[in-house]
Amino acid sequence: MPQREFRMSTLQPVLDRLDAEIDNAVDRLFTLLRIPSISTDPAYAGDCARAAEWLTADLRAIGFEARVCPTAGHPMVLAHHAGPQGAPHVLFYGHYDVQPVDPLALWENPPFEPKLVEGEAGKRMLGRGSSDDKGQLMTFVEAARAFKHVTGGLPLSVTILFEGEEESGSPSLKPFLEAHAGELKADLALVCDTNMWDHSTPAISTGLRGLVGEEVTIHAASRDLHSGYYGGAAANPIHVLTRILADLHDDSGAVTLDGFYDGVPETPDEIRAMWDGLGFSEVEFLGAVGLSVPSGEKDRTTLEQVWARPTAEVNGITGGYTGEGFKTVIPAKASAKVSFRLVGDQDPALIRKAFRRFVTDRLPADCRAEFHEHGGSPAIHLDYTLPELKKATAALKDEWGKDTALIAMGGSIPVVGDFQKLLGMDSLLIGFAHADDRIHSPNEKYELASFHKGMKSWARIMAALAA
Repeated sequence: MPQREFRMSTLQPVLDRLDAEIDNAVDRLFTLLRIPSISTDPAYAGDCARAAEWLTADLRAIGFEARVCPTAGHPMVLAHHAGPQGAPHVLFYGHYDVQPVDPLALWENPPFEPKLVEGEAGKRMLGRGSSDDKGQLMTFVEAARAFKHVTGGLPLSVTILFEGEEESGSPSLKPFLEAHAGELKADLALVCDTNMWDHSTPAISTGLRGLVGEEVTIHAASRDLHSGYYGGAAANPIHVLTRILADLHDDSGAVTLDGFYDGVPETPDEIRAMWDGLGFSEVEFLGAVGLSVPSGEKDRTTLEQVWARPTAEVNGITGGYTGEGFKTVIPAKASAKVSFRLVGDQDPALIRKAFRRFVTDRLPADCRAEFHEHGGSPAIHLDYTLPELKKATAALKDEWGKDTALIAMGGSIPVVGDFQKLLGMDSLLIGFAHADDRIHSPNEKYELASFHKGMKSWARIMAALAA
């Protein structure tokens, strides 16, 4: 159908079809969940390939041109379906691989024998991958299936990319994107590997913090020294290292690296007001992990700190004797792993350079520093005025009956940065998981309402982007 013929009146029969097909949609998801596609364990390589083949066959049954694409690791699934002439083109991304299930003894139901059970808020699906990410990716597939059944086509041109190594670091993803850039390029990327704000409030993640990882080792004496013979006279690398690390923050919690806040934007007042209205409780947030007093920048709310402000954190320190008992030693070296979360236009290369200069400027005589890089990526932020964002926000509100929360994420999703850097695409991060879904842990679950309304949400979003 030509683009001008698409009408929002087409949407209701599609939504009705999704309601009528919910049992069959669950059965299809359960078939996929039974495949133990654990990407990090070579013993499950055949199962990863089997999951890719199952998804490819299912997409072909809907009418996609789909194929399994080999990589140096686990295969990708790549599929295309043309939309009406002139329709927008979207790239939908998800991953079919799952985390290991250890410790198996803690599972109340076998991880690869999915089933429906009653939960606090209605029925829920149990099984590894039910939330992360098989249940999520199938919400989009089922929306496409319903459109095809009702209208014979899709309102958009759609490319689908399903990865098989997300849970093991995505080593094959960037080379695959570079090799298939022309085939993957679209107007907009859609990513489903995220959460709602709460069980009834939909959310779109508009920001992801970037990351710089550094490992620094301070060297002093040529060997470990007896602290009785050399104590007080010999430089102690642990002392040197901890003094330097302590200097990374001032008394207000701000990071002290030169130029660290260059490119850090202020959160718009209207977004701060939206966050203030989310009902977030820092008492509950910190109390859940046994804390009570917010740390970090003293003039910022907790949500600002984790969503919109850059950080410097020491993730680990080693040096000297750390075994059982006691050993009086002055170590020859001490090391720390330090990570910086970035926002806005902070430059990972400049942050890394500033940190190394910060360390070397503070080294006393007889000490030297050695650095090891652990990756770096810039922050990602979606323009709040993006028309597609406004359309998706309205579509989600239509389905859930509540205003869509525009949130950010304190962590990083590298594929979103790759889409922007390599393919020049913005991404809408829309998912229907919950914070209590126990992803990566025993007894992973996915609420049936998330799956059902997630399918209908994607149908509404597809229609809104096309209308």
